[in-house]
Parts: sequence; C-alpha cells; structure tokens
Amino acid sequence: MEALLKKELATSTLKATGHSGGGCISEGQSYCTDNGMVFVKINHKSQARLMFDGEMASLEAILQTATVKVPKPVKVLDMERGGAVFVMEHLDMGSLNRHSAKLGEQLADLHFHNQRLRERQDRERQTIGRGAGQSDATFIDKFGFHTVTCCGYLPQVNDWQSDWVSFYCQQRLQHQLSLVEKTCGDREARELWSRLQLKIPQLFTGLEVVPALLHGDLWGGNVAECADGPVIFDPASFYGHAEFELAIAGMFGGFSSSFYSAYHKKIPKAPGFENRHQLYQLFHYLNHWNHFGGGYKGSSLRIMKDLAK
Repeated sequence: MEALLKKELATSTLKATGHSGGGCISEGQSYCTDNGMVFVKINHKSQARLMFDGEMASLEAILQTATVKVPKPVKVLDMERGGAVFVMEHLDMGSLNRHSAKLGEQLADLHFHNQRLRERQDRERQTIGRGAGQSDATFIDKFGFHTVTCCGYLPQVNDWQSDWVSFYCQQRLQHQLSLVEKTCGDREARELWSRLQLKIPQLFTGLEVVPALLHGDLWGGNVAECADGPVIFDPASFYGHAEFELAIAGMFGGFSSSFYSAYHKKIPKAPGFENRHQLYQLFHYLNHWNHFGGGYKGSSLRIMKDLAK
C-alpha cells in the first residue's frame, strides 16, 4: 500500500505520524508526505470503493456550501489485493466541546443552504441577467443524491424523487426492512410495517419539506473540533428533510444542549417534530439491526408500534 500511496501522491516521503483513527467500518492512519500531512482510510471489503467514492462525493458537496468544516478529499485508490483507500486532508482534531454551539449554527446553515439557493434564483428570475460574481450553484428541487452513498457499509438508494415521504418510505425504510427480511424474515416487523406505512403521510400534514443537503450519519463519533471551530466527517450525504439529521445525533449522545439550542434558534421545531424524530430514528435502528444484529430489533419494533397506533 505504501508504494501505491507514494506513486499516487507523487511523494518520496511517506512516514506514519502515529495519529490513527477508525471505527467498526474502516481503519485510518495519518502520514507525512512531501506535500504535507494526509489522513488515509483503509477498508478491505469488496465494496470499499463504492463506499469511499460516496464519502468523497459527500465531502465535496458539503465543502461547496462553505458552511461547516470537513476534511478536504484528495482521492480514492484501489488496493492491489482488494479493498480501497481514501486519502484526505489531515486535521488536528479533539473532542467536540467549546465549539458545540457553533456546530449547531453551522449545521443549520448547511441545511438552509439549498433553500437560500432557491430564494436567490427566485430573485434572479425577477431581474434581467445575472450579477457579477454570483455562484453557479443551483437549487436542488428533488430528494436523493447524484451517486450512491453508504451509511456504515450498506449502500443507500439515492435515486431522485420529487416527494419526500415517498423517498423516505421506499428508499430508506422499505430498503432497510427488505434487508431485515432477507436475513431473518421477522414476521412482527413485516406486520408492523404494513400498518405504519399507512400512517406516515399524516406525520407530514401541512409541512413543506425543502430538500436540504445532509451529512447523513451525524452521530457523536463523526464530529470533532479543531482550534478554529467544529468539524464533521464520515458523511453519507443526500438531499432530504433537515429533521432527519438530528435523529442519530439524539440516539448515542455526544451533543450538548448548546448545540441543539443554537441549531433550533435558526431552524425552529415544526409541529409534529417529536413523532417525525422517532420515525427518522427508526431508519438508524433498522440500519444498526442490519449491521450488528438483533440487539437493535427491540428498539426498531418499539418505534414501529408507537407510531402505528
């Protein structure tokens, strides 16, 4: 792997720094090169290239919004004996602490970014021509993403849809439940889903959902801070409902009250938020069930029972 990195990064120096990272999906290591420090994620699974390509596209999309700091991606490389590596900017990161409120503000800015593009384009339609120096970024009016992204190592179905409820039911919940069906064929989950999907549209009555660019997997292990502010990483991005982002954030802790206060100051909770919050957590519990087994079955079924009443 070191020979591959030296060649692709055009460096004669490649020295491990001792900064390492990773979780249950991939491992990582920082290196000094002729051109500065990089962080390299390594995964030996056959689908690693698909996973890393989606992560790179996610980081590029978030970077283009200039709202919240992410590591700058460099390139994805195939390893000779299978798997892939993902090279990105090395950042000196520590646990999220003093920049929690700032992360809440910046995450809200990320979620507002696409809506602001729509507002700007509406203004431009009322004028002749375009002003100097305006961005070429365009409003995304559908839900999905231009490429596959993975939440964990499972690919997400990101085909574009114009209706959020249909997208979420079919391409998030139904997809996860189909995977559950393949592995364990749970009858109770099947019966609950047949009832729940009839109730879901009621949770969105009177609500306009504008597509928002999401990190997609924003739990406490995927946030940190640098000296100059917060940073988020390991994204599984797509355009969806901004409320979806807060679901996994609330499942495993790691976010202070100042984070939520700052976020909701910019994006207040809409009526029905709590029930939709449960609905969005259901995706992550199902995803964990598919990744890690039946320990997450109980939480998945409990939410389905609560919402199907």
